[in-house]
Amino acid sequence: MNRRHCATAAITLVCALALLTSTGQAMAAPVPEPSPTPSASSSPAGSPPRYSNADLEKVREQIETLYRKAGAATDAYNLAEEQTKKQSGEIVKLAKAIVDGQARIAALKERAGAQAREQYRNGGLPPGAQLALSNDPKLFLDGINKVRQSQQASKSLLTDLKQTQEDLETYTQDASANWEKLETNRVKQAKAKKKINAQIKAAEKLESQLEKKERDRLRQLERDAAAKAQTDWLSSGAVKDVSGEASAGGAAAVAFATAQIGKPYVWGAEGPGSYDCSGLTSQAWLAAKRPIPRTSQEQWRLLPRIDIQDMRPGDLIIYHADASHVGMYVGDGAIVHAPRPGRNVTLAGAGSMKILGVVRPDK
Repeated sequence: MNRRHCATAAITLVCALALLTSTGQAMAAPVPEPSPTPSASSSPAGSPPRYSNADLEKVREQIETLYRKAGAATDAYNLAEEQTKKQSGEIVKLAKAIVDGQARIAALKERAGAQAREQYRNGGLPPGAQLALSNDPKLFLDGINKVRQSQQASKSLLTDLKQTQEDLETYTQDASANWEKLETNRVKQAKAKKKINAQIKAAEKLESQLEKKERDRLRQLERDAAAKAQTDWLSSGAVKDVSGEASAGGAAAVAFATAQIGKPYVWGAEGPGSYDCSGLTSQAWLAAKRPIPRTSQEQWRLLPRIDIQDMRPGDLIIYHADASHVGMYVGDGAIVHAPRPGRNVTLAGAGSMKILGVVRPDK
């Protein structure tokens, strides 16, 4: 794309933003203001619109791309957050194990010290030597068992002490490794958060530079594009034989998800007041007593996959080549999903976006 060949300010804006996002520096460089060309200036009443539908379609595609990139970054953020929580929990467990190990070592050392003090009170002679010096046969025979018990106790004490020290060293190494993982995940979270905010900010700025009538037309173009994709999908016969009934868990998940309709999309949110796409699906299945992975990419990677013809309400449809979006199939060719920032949880055509595949949480 070359700005010298763009006939309108909308194309200029789209080109500049495409270059911005392709280099990954959306946060660093501001989106340029429209050039003061006649076609991009405020139009008096009755004059032609600033942007043609073709121009707005390019804007729509660019905004959609930005939000898809934000969705992928949101998945990366959510995964890093989930891993951070896991590592934090492991560190807490290991810290307790270290404290317990230190207390056990102290107790074992105290027992060893007690044995040493007992030997000192007996003149410093080991039990075997004391036994050999005894002239009383009965005492000699009775002492044999005591010597054996003492030897066994000493051996057991040393074994316990050695094992506890080894365990303590392992716990310490594991805690150090988990701390490094925790810090790595925190860095990943920070980078993902910066990228998410950059993509959303760029998309919002691009849309905000349109006049209200243009934003209305843009929204209509979004609806038209989704409707066309859904019609094409249905016409392809992809769901002609889909007639599966929801399982008990699937019905519960659908009931939860549809009850959230109207609540706003917020990236990283898991309810109860707002959701992102995988926050909605994971919480819906959690309500159905079936915990599943937190992110759409992990849901695609770890949950059993099924053919579209076999899907039933409650199954999850994963979208886009990078598995960056997910919706829950509710039947009749529809999904409930949390679309993107600026939108609410809603019903939509299951084929209104590019389908990657279908997974079943309770297979």
